[in-house]
Amino acid sequence: MDWIEPGFGALFILSFAAATLLPLGSEWLLILMLTKGFSPITSLIVATAGNTLGSYVNYFLGYWAHDWLEEKRSQPNRSWLRAERWFQKYGVWSLLLAWVPVVGDPLTFIAGILKAPWLRALLLILISKLGRYGMIIATFVWLEH
Repeated sequence: MDWIEPGFGALFILSFAAATLLPLGSEWLLILMLTKGFSPITSLIVATAGNTLGSYVNYFLGYWAHDWLEEKRSQPNRSWLRAERWFQKYGVWSLLLAWVPVVGDPLTFIAGILKAPWLRALLLILISKLGRYGMIIATFVWLEH
């Protein structure tokens, strides 16, 4: 089973961490691994799983923080209100943008705070992450041939 190779463990951990609110990226490691001959399909699965789970940590942190934030928000700031209105306008479907750098990580947190349905949130985040890594890998494979 090639998914047990050390590179896949590092890819999972970095993909997971990159999806949290930490300012990290995992694409560089994915591309490096592809250049070293790692399986594109296994890389896709591992990176997607790590990144999706990392985003779901954001979602659950937001979900658990909901009540605390409601108490603290006697006078919410404008940027928070704008983000909240945007999410309420576009709803849970905005999680299809969870792959977008800078925007996607806070979006998953806001989805948790606003208590978006957890299963739908998970599926939309998964689709978003799978699409991003799929495009990176497809582009790499296309350029290699």
